This record gives sequence, C-alpha cells and structure tokens, in this order.
Amino acid sequence: MSENILIIAAVMIVLAAAGLLIYRELSNKYMFIWLGEWFRGAWREPATGPIHVLFCFVDHYEPQWRNPDRAQEDARVDRWVRDYPRLARRHKDADGRHPTHTFFYPEEEYRPEHLDKIQALCEQGLGEIEIHLHHDRDTAAGLRSKLDSFIDTLHHRHGALPLCPETRKPLFAFIHGNYALDNAREDGCWCGVNNELIVLREAGCYADFTLPSAPSDTQTRKINAIYYAKDDPVRPKSHDSGRDVRVGGQPWGDLMILQGPLALNWRRRKWGIFPKIENADIRAANPPTPDRVDLWVRTGVHVRGRPEWVFVKVHTHGTQEGDMDTLLGQPVDDMFSYLEQRYNDGEHYRLHYVTSREMYNISKAAEAGEQGDPGQYRDYLLPRPKNFKPDGGEA
Repeated sequence: MSENILIIAAVMIVLAAAGLLIYRELSNKYMFIWLGEWFRGAWREPATGPIHVLFCFVDHYEPQWRNPDRAQEDARVDRWVRDYPRLARRHKDADGRHPTHTFFYPEEEYRPEHLDKIQALCEQGLGEIEIHLHHDRDTAAGLRSKLDSFIDTLHHRHGALPLCPETRKPLFAFIHGNYALDNAREDGCWCGVNNELIVLREAGCYADFTLPSAPSDTQTRKINAIYYAKDDPVRPKSHDSGRDVRVGGQPWGDLMILQGPLALNWRRRKWGIFPKIENADIRAANPPTPDRVDLWVRTGVHVRGRPEWVFVKVHTHGTQEGDMDTLLGQPVDDMFSYLEQRYNDGEHYRLHYVTSREMYNISKAAEAGEQGDPGQYRDYLLPRPKNFKPDGGEA
C-alpha cells in the first residue's frame, strides 16, 4: 500500500511539474491572448481552383538601431542598396515581377541621404517606402504633428507615397514601433495615444501592417485576418477585435488591419515538446525554411469569401548586422526559389510578389467582388507612387 502511495505521489509531482512548465511557457509568451482563436480557426475557409499566393515582405527598417556611429549607419543602408538588386533580380513571379521590399522607415530616424538611396531602389521597381514610428507617452496632437511633417517630406522630397485619386493628398501605410499600435502594451509604454487609429485615419493612413506581434502582449485576440478596427478613443488596443473584410462588404470603423500569418509550428518544438510560435518574422535565428513557407501559405490569410487569394505578409528588421547575411544572402534567396518552385506551377498555384500598397489594393478588389487573377488589381484604388517603377530599372 505504501509503495502505491509513493508511486501515486511521484506521478502527481511529475504532472504538477509538467503543468507548471506548460503554464510558464504559455503565460510568459502571452499565448492565452490568441491561442483560443488559433484553435477555433474561424478565419479558415476551403478554397477551390488555383491558389494565388500574394507574398508581401515588410521591413521595420531602422538604420539607427542601437545608436551606431554615422559610418555604421551609412554602411547598413549601403549594403541594401548594393546587395538587394542582385538578389531580387534573380527571381520573378507569375507576372514577371521581381520580389519587392516595403521599407517602413522610422520618422524619428529620418536622414534624407538614406531615403535618397532607398528611393533609388524604388525607382528600379524593387520596393516602396512607407511610415514607421516609435513614440513613447505621446499625445494625439504630438502624433499628428509627426505624421504630417513626415508625410510632407516623403511626398515632396522622395515621391514616395500614393495620392488619393479624389483629393490628390498623399496616403500611407503604417507599422508601429515595438508593435504597440493604439497604446497596446500593458504598461502603456511605447505609444501613449489611445485614439491612435483615429489619428492615423485622419492623417491619411490607408492600412496598418504591424501585426502579428506574438509573443508580445501587444498581440491581438483577432489573428490571421484582414479586418476593419473601430477606435474607442479612451481605451487602448481597440484593434483587438473588428469586422472582417469580406466579398460584398463595406468599409467600417477607422482603419484596415492587414495581418501576417500567426500559427503554432509543430515541426519545431521547444524542449522537444512545445510547438514554437510562427509569427512570420525572418531573422538569422529563424530563417525562412521550406517548412515555414508551407505553414505561411497553409495558414491562409485572406479576404472572407475569397480564400483562393492567400496573403502571406512576412516581416523583419532589415538593418541589424546579425540578420543581413540571411536577408540579403542564401536563406532568402532559397526562400524565393522555393516559392517559385512550389507555389508557381501555373495549375495549382500562382505566385505574386506585392508591396504593402498592392496588398491593400488587392484586398479592396476582393471586397468589391473582383475575381480572376489578383495580379491585375495591384493598382486597383491607390496608384503607384511617383518613385515606384516596376516596369523599369533592369540592370
């Protein structure tokens, strides 16, 4: 009897220890915010016919990361200007387009010399420039002032933003520094503006590309979605929920949110037990291997009612030296090759490299009920910015 009691006690201790490890693993990564939504899988819809994979690479592009000296800062930009064209021109999608990189450039790090160089990449058809911003304990007025000034600079100095067809005013896409959109962080740092979605809309933001942010506490409950969020101006993180963009639907709320894939990767496990979080972040420590690419596509982010148009938005911090050999070297080169071999056979899959603006346009085309090949809708509502020339710039 005593031996049985000891065995039972030992089993209970083991189970309690395992439970504690599981609890710590989940709670430390704020997985309870979104894990239920992932298991519920409400965004999933069966797709028929050829699947169009719309691949969008967005970059929190920060040349002044960790306050380098000016020589190191310049070297970061110069490497992209030198190496990215050689990488991108080795690859083409179903439309004959090279991979395009959307540079979300920080307002607070602006140097005209850097953006002049990035502008040259755009003029070769290899990217577009959008707005990134880090701010802490800000106000709505302070945020609006920063945005208005930077919009004016990007438009007049760099020809970097699309113009609204009706008003002829420049519009922009947005990524929030440290992922803290709409004051989303629990401690209130890295933003401070509870009505940020309203301020962004009024300033001319057509969509936000910040998410996913897991394992951060800034991650929303709503995942793997293209949706509209409505701001509660006195409360943070209003984009925690919203209404899906859907075929035949109408705009709603204050801002469209275009998320990248967020999933559990069971092929990669911590301690051989826990699946790792797949948040579409590309770094040297987490290179874009074929199993990750397959999971991005399989997650199936789409406009509701148009599941055959799959949006794969991945992100990175492109100016960090430890990651540049991945982003500008063999790992990303192999990623593009795999996309073109696996997801561009012309029968089951067609691949389209798109910028963030083009991803928005194609989402709006789906909402309007457009069908067929989504590549034809790259400029559906928002025209190309002055400095983007996808049909030119071949070396």
